[in-house]
Amino acid sequence: MYVNSENHYRLDHSICVVKILKVSKQLFLYIMCFITGKILWQHNEDMSNPDVEHEARVPKRILKCRVVSRELNFSSVESMERFRLEQKVLFKGRCLEEWFFEFGYVISNSCNTWQSMIESAPESQMMPANVLNGNVVIETKFFDGDMLITTSKVRLFYI
Repeated sequence: MYVNSENHYRLDHSICVVKILKVSKQLFLYIMCFITGKILWQHNEDMSNPDVEHEARVPKRILKCRVVSRELNFSSVESMERFRLEQKVLFKGRCLEEWFFEFGYVISNSCNTWQSMIESAPESQMMPANVLNGNVVIETKFFDGDMLITTSKVRLFYI
């Protein structure tokens, strides 16, 4: 184990890569209206490559929901002591919001569902879709405890 220049603890890089690939082998993401339960957006392609800025096309109506539910469905070959996420919402590179989510222990050879509720800002503080379109990046860092596994960046386009 060593500490890199950003103070992220790492084992051997290949171990980290194998671990995240095994965790995200079957990763599905759903965003639903919390009130109606209706799926507003879903994605089942790998967005864990840290060297690529991924793109997501989400419906504009998602901005009208007061509360959304994000559901991650994933399987894991490896166990993890403290699986967690740190997310930043960046608008034109500036951090508008930062969220912390903790899943906890992940059993090896398991299938898991992780659901989080996210409440929107009051309508008077919301920016319209045409202003947000292409200018918002969601940066998600995946951790096992303090060890950074990978970072994913997804640019949002509202359709």
